[in-house]
Amino acid sequence: MRLILLGPPGAGKGTQAQRLVKKHGIVQLSTGDMLRAAVAARTAVGERAKDIMARGDLCPDDLVVAIVADRITQPDAKRGFILDGFPRTVPQAVALDRMLTAKGLKLDGVIELKVDGSILQDRIAKRAAETTARGEALRPDDNPDVLRTRIQAYREQTAPLVDYYRWQGTLKSVDGMAAIPEVARAIDQALAGGAKKKAPRKQAAAKPAAPKRKVAKPAARKPPVRSPRASAARKPARKAVTGSKSALHKRKSSRG
Repeated sequence: MRLILLGPPGAGKGTQAQRLVKKHGIVQLSTGDMLRAAVAARTAVGERAKDIMARGDLCPDDLVVAIVADRITQPDAKRGFILDGFPRTVPQAVALDRMLTAKGLKLDGVIELKVDGSILQDRIAKRAAETTARGEALRPDDNPDVLRTRIQAYREQTAPLVDYYRWQGTLKSVDGMAAIPEVARAIDQALAGGAKKKAPRKQAAAKPAAPKRKVAKPAARKPPVRSPRASAARKPARKAVTGSKSALHKRKSSRG
């Protein structure tokens, strides 16, 4: 399973990504984590990204694409991955599509966590307080000023990805302001719905034509059957008529 999580800073992408990793046995590929690891290791990429990240600016496309392209070829990413924080721009999304196509891969879904921007500041402030209470160092993007810069950058550069992936038909939006368990259920339902293919609509079977009614032909009229008595009674009458005709003929002859 190959997924992308979209949402502004503080939307809860990292929390949901960790849950999906455990559920599906895939890896989370966070460009932020990869870049921070590079900064900590003082690699060439890390040194290049250090000042950019401290200002709250986005790293250039060529740097991020190179990191992701190399990471998804590693063995632990063969079963699938979640991209968190990438792509950030439409050009990056186009580059990602080309890269996946070249590798014979494709995305299974894009999840957008919709949140209220006015509440994000409170979320980040709470996260910073909890991090400090644990004695951990704050991340550069936990700074309120840096957060405002990142939110503005998201609105200008990353938000258009919503339309891009909606046009592709891979976008699923969920309410990121709900409680974490509710967000998790909404994501699972969105992914399950995307995996199901719509069954083709069955055409209604044509009704068989009603059988034609057979019009019964009238029975042939049989001549009436006469009884022997009736036949015998009629014969003398015929002879009588014949006899009378002969007598009449004789009379006419005698007169003539």
